[in-house]
Amino acid sequence: MAKMVERMQTRSVPVGRIHIGGGAPISVQTMWKHPLAPVRSADLVEAGIRKLEEIGCELLRFSVPDMRSAELLGEIASRTRLPLVADIHFDHRLALRCLDFPIAKIRINPGNIGRPDKVEELVRKAADRGTALRVGVNAGSLPKTLRRERNVAVAMVRAAEEEASLLEKLHFRPVVFSLKAADVDTTVEANMLFSQTHDYPLHIGVTEAGPLVQGTVKSTLALSRLLISGVGDTVRVSLSDSPENEVVAAQSILQNLGLRRFGPEVISCPTCGRTVFDVTGFLEKVQPFLLRIDKSVTVAIMGCPVNGPGEAKRADLGVTGSEDRVVIFKKGKIIRRESADHAIEAFIEELEKF
Repeated sequence: MAKMVERMQTRSVPVGRIHIGGGAPISVQTMWKHPLAPVRSADLVEAGIRKLEEIGCELLRFSVPDMRSAELLGEIASRTRLPLVADIHFDHRLALRCLDFPIAKIRINPGNIGRPDKVEELVRKAADRGTALRVGVNAGSLPKTLRRERNVAVAMVRAAEEEASLLEKLHFRPVVFSLKAADVDTTVEANMLFSQTHDYPLHIGVTEAGPLVQGTVKSTLALSRLLISGVGDTVRVSLSDSPENEVVAAQSILQNLGLRRFGPEVISCPTCGRTVFDVTGFLEKVQPFLLRIDKSVTVAIMGCPVNGPGEAKRADLGVTGSEDRVVIFKKGKIIRRESADHAIEAFIEELEKF
């Protein structure tokens, strides 16, 4: 069982208020989906950050393509407790500017950040500031010297090792690595190879995984194979979808593997021609509340009498009904009957009693 997984021993890297690696809980992260530069007020971004924090996001990355974005991200980082990460490509000066602020981690790509002397300048300032680095190796943006390697996973590992060698010469230790490809097998192979000979904590995920359904499936396949093998210290499910759904998908993977617990387990009817209760509509209305609570309970939302009673007996709290009436169960026993108009409030009220 996944609950008995023996995780790879990795070094502990402090990133803001959390630690990555060293036996710390596997953290869940996502990425901000919009450019920062057009935003005139940090307040707008902060509201989005609070929403993500409420549903359990533990690390949030921002693209920093220009100096205005670096300065705005620095302002936001000084006003939030959630650890923020600056994602830097091409211009190491942007990373240097970000290091003037309480940004928790800087992410660089060895394929495009520039000469070793630029990395050295960045590392020295990061060491002075006590800021962690993430070296992000992507299959699609490898250093030119490695792009002809037939085995892409091997090329990714070599790119990571070249950067690790430079960082070790500079005696810089608070580093997280990631090795990502757009396909499952390459991602798994690269991470497995790297983890066999290095103790750096690993950020794992499939890059450019795709839209909600396809991307979640692909990410689940890759992450499950790695996590069951003990590989991975922080995860992101990269979707062409909202950051909220990325967080929920990552939490669900970890929870179903028995590696973390993130609030209620939801059992819900897929609906069919026997459905007499609007499961989908009820879920849409109650889901925002479920994502914000930290309770180890099982909730069943059922649409018909075939599986509903059995699932309701197993669940801590269950609900079903017809068009105008609902019934709320606790361990299979009816505790409330309500009109459909009051179903949501009654359900939340009972859930809060746990």
